[in-house]
Amino acid sequence: MQGIYLKFYVQENRRHHGILAYEWLLEEARKLGIHGGSAFRAIAGFGRHGKLHEEHFFELAGEKLRLFYIKVPLEMGVVGSEP
Repeated sequence: MQGIYLKFYVQENRRHHGILAYEWLLEEARKLGIHGGSAFRAIAGFGRHGKLHEEHFFELAGEKLRLFYIKVPLEMGVVGSEP
């Protein structure tokens, strides 16, 4: 089966229209009929400028909700037999 892997990086406490950004993204994905979504918390990382960020990866610019994302084509499937 073919699909797309789409990943957004948002700061944990950022909001969009008063809703946490990751909750808003998951709800919008559900409304669009996307079959799954998850939110994960990062411990630390660095962005394109090489600056270390702890507890989050990228910062959003206020309510304009500027998002960094990754979009990769993928092949998915299931291995093994059902019990």
